Amino acid sequence: MTKSKAHRAEVSISAPTLTILHITIALVLGRLLPLPFPAPMFVQKLGLGFAALGFIVGLLALIEFRRVGHASDPKGPAGRLVTSGVYRYTRNPIYLGFALMLIGIPLNTGSYWGVILLWPLITLTNNLIIKYEEAHLTEEFDTAYMEYSSRVRRWL
Repeated sequence: MTKSKAHRAEVSISAPTLTILHITIALVLGRLLPLPFPAPMFVQKLGLGFAALGFIVGLLALIEFRRVGHASDPKGPAGRLVTSGVYRYTRNPIYLGFALMLIGIPLNTGSYWGVILLWPLITLTNNLIIKYEEAHLTEEFDTAYMEYSSRVRRWL
């Protein structure tokens, strides 16, 4: 097995699964253990905006993948380094979109639990997914990826 395949195989959970788990926990906690300061209506509407923005950011990333002829399967071969479109602003726009949805969906129900669970989601995504993807991309694209990562932030 090549190093690239080994790096890819170490990703033990998918980002969508991790995000859905966090959103579910936030929604359940919002019901079972509501915080003493519910979100007012304008904050709930803001939550809807965050969720929509997260969806749009993720969609723009997938559109950019297709535009440059890249498969969007994170466990498949990298093929090429995508640095255009939304990737000019963040190296992980799909994960950023998931984070925005974690904030927005529970907030739209009046609960701040998604905001509270944001740091655990980011930490787990960094440690369980991104570090392996970055190791793979560094191995695959060497200097090009190192230059890209030096000028574009991981999240924002």
